[in-house]
Amino acid sequence: MIFIAGISIAVFFELMLLFKKNKTRSDKILVVWMFLISVHMFLFFMNYTKEDLNYPFLLGFGLPLPLIHGVMLYLYVASSTRQLPKKRNFLALHFVPITAAYIYLIPYFLRPAQEKIFIYENNGVGYEIFMKLLFLAYAITGIGYQVWSIILLERHKKNILNQFSDIEKRDLTWLRILLWGMAVIWFVVILDVDDYYDFLTVTFFVFVMGFFGIRQVAVYPQQHGTEQKLKGKYLKSGLKKDASEELYRKLTHYMDEEKPYTKNDLLINELASEFTVHPNYLSQVINEKEGKNFYEFVNHYRVEEFKRLIAIPKNQQLTLLSLAFECGFNSKSSFNRYFKKSTGQTPSQYFSLITSK
Repeated sequence: MIFIAGISIAVFFELMLLFKKNKTRSDKILVVWMFLISVHMFLFFMNYTKEDLNYPFLLGFGLPLPLIHGVMLYLYVASSTRQLPKKRNFLALHFVPITAAYIYLIPYFLRPAQEKIFIYENNGVGYEIFMKLLFLAYAITGIGYQVWSIILLERHKKNILNQFSDIEKRDLTWLRILLWGMAVIWFVVILDVDDYYDFLTVTFFVFVMGFFGIRQVAVYPQQHGTEQKLKGKYLKSGLKKDASEELYRKLTHYMDEEKPYTKNDLLINELASEFTVHPNYLSQVINEKEGKNFYEFVNHYRVEEFKRLIAIPKNQQLTLLSLAFECGFNSKSSFNRYFKKSTGQTPSQYFSLITSK
């Protein structure tokens, strides 16, 4: 029953992703990956139940497939975090191991059915070295791509703090957890426990991946025209000290007077376009002058604005959350989390403190 359920879940999420509106490149990668997982699970099921002996043309087709999952994981993570190399030739290299494995197996695929069954039932007799190399490749690609993906996610975690004022739907925490879930799958595989439990863990992985993959929105918006125009101009020259001081003065004045932080999804690109500078330089100025990243810089202003508003008696009749939204916070969780990080108190504790005076 678990086999049918697992395959059905994979196909279901594949179709859901296929018909998802406004698909991103990472969504398209996930569609392909879900299809490959569906095929792999089907071949695994046929092998586990020995049904593939009735269809000898299927024998061996599932062997190289584990080599593709690490690649697809990397492509999905790299695409989601905008770290995918632009050179297609480089990307093609990732598919060399699985392509080489299938090319090597062509003579096996062309054998008569009885010969294929004999080799299969005798643990790959005649292909012993190939099988050892294949299982070694499983371990190298599986663990290697997982570590690589974790590195990309850690880099992404730092990147978004310098670009977004709200990271709640962009931090890809679910994907980071899922990567550790994949580690469990590899652990189960290495322990060589019953194939049933292999399939069970993969089914759970597919469910989580499909569920969150469908809900995940694009992490990075399209680049603004201003950034594109300024990219070449500014990256070829340094930001001089006087220019840095002037930009910081303009920035703090703009933050105090215009209060752009009240826009709950404020981007550093938008703020940089107000001063006709590249976002990298604005980020540099914030870091040097404030000792903060963009996320901390903007949310500090939001916390201070909340403190100012809550100190006004007439505002004390309003809910804390409504005031937080007015200050630019996007959710209760992000408000509570950053307020406590900034002040050492929860919003409720701070409110009790100022109203008790």
